[in-house]
Amino acid sequence: MALKQVLTPKQKALEINLNPKIYGSFAEIGAGQETVRFFYRAGAASGTVAKAMSAYDKEMSDSIYGVEENRRYVTQARLKKMLDHEMELMKERLVDDLYKEKAFFTYANTVTTIDYSKKNEGQGWIGLRFKLNAEEEKANEIIFHVKFKENSAQLQQETLGVLGVNLIYGAYYYYDNPRLLIKSLYDTLDKDQLEIDMINFRGPQFKYVDNRLMSLQLVKNGMTDVAVFNPQGKNILPADLLYKKNIFAIRGSFRPFMNVNMDMFEGGLDIFKQEDAVNKENTEILFEITLSNLIASGFEGELNERDFLDRADVIGSLGYNVIISNFSEYYKLVDYFSKFTRNQTKIGLTMGVNNLVEIFNEQYYADLPGGIMEAFGKLFKKNVKVYLYPYLDKEKNILLTSKNLLVSDSVHELYKYFLYNGRIKDILNYNDDYLHSYSRRILEKIENAEDGWESECPEGVADMIKDRGMFGYKHNYILE
Repeated sequence: MALKQVLTPKQKALEINLNPKIYGSFAEIGAGQETVRFFYRAGAASGTVAKAMSAYDKEMSDSIYGVEENRRYVTQARLKKMLDHEMELMKERLVDDLYKEKAFFTYANTVTTIDYSKKNEGQGWIGLRFKLNAEEEKANEIIFHVKFKENSAQLQQETLGVLGVNLIYGAYYYYDNPRLLIKSLYDTLDKDQLEIDMINFRGPQFKYVDNRLMSLQLVKNGMTDVAVFNPQGKNILPADLLYKKNIFAIRGSFRPFMNVNMDMFEGGLDIFKQEDAVNKENTEILFEITLSNLIASGFEGELNERDFLDRADVIGSLGYNVIISNFSEYYKLVDYFSKFTRNQTKIGLTMGVNNLVEIFNEQYYADLPGGIMEAFGKLFKKNVKVYLYPYLDKEKNILLTSKNLLVSDSVHELYKYFLYNGRIKDILNYNDDYLHSYSRRILEKIENAEDGWESECPEGVADMIKDRGMFGYKHNYILE
């Protein structure tokens, strides 16, 4: 099988410059004119670059794109103002016959690179608004957020330039294959250089693109560890949602979403709300599904995208955010949340007894240099608490809680420490009937068109599963 050649940024820029239809402007704020530089150096740029600018001074930027009320310039809102303004200028000023065959584009970025003290990592927004041909009435748009990982501003600037070239090239040559377009953003770049943690496609060429699947591709390809969607199915930047917020999370397969899932969630949340400074306004709720769980539900280890959308839609219909993560271990999830919280904010996790027993399994951390102690240093930080849902052991007819579950002798004292210091709390307000519910059995009933499973799902969920044929449900048609 022939290997696909990856073009260098200079080769991509030259190919675009030699395309007589592609013509546009560049507006870059915060890191200099790093992207357009490649087009200048590649040659033949006069046929591609209409204008290049960097309104670096904030007052000058305000005079062009308007004043930001919060004086924040590295935002998605600012990027969209830049794209709006520059595209309108293109349409207003380039109206003669010389440009009537041009496919106009506007590329923009607003970024901040790492500061001198190395405390604030570089990050920013990058976007492209473009037409594939002059006849298109509406432009297409690709916008994404990036976090830089390199330890110098100069390296981050160079990475930004390559990323911009990859975006423009991908938009014009891979527009019909968004998954390939996303992968191509990393051409000649490494995942150690940057993280893309949200992406959105919009416009006539992308009218059938589900942006949740596009952000899921970011997680699948290792470009980021987390993707978040609101109840309406819109991608959300995790930092915008979680910054300085209390976080309450529940992990599960939610295949399907059952009454026991809701009971566990509500029982844990009731206790979490009793914590100081925790209320509805300053708390974000996340229903987490791990990437490994999505892959396990697929065919032969492939990610089942339809199955993912079904789960996300059900959770969204109940009014909650969905988080897809690449964290199999709980301590990694908490460590990630801790980037956005502060000492005064809190993190709550609700889980079943089986999950907690697994957390205290030392083999779970065999790859960590510090073993279980290193993991627990991240998991059980002072602002983290676990809310435990009981498990009914039918064979022994025992209800397992934090008080009688068994962990190995080597970690027993460690477990007692967290228990007695209130870091692990039992959910006492639970429904006994739900302890007999098992998702695997419910799923079998759905797939086999058996009766009786509907009552084990929250109101509206069963109807949604039936109407949309989710999780293998098949309608029983009566032939007359």
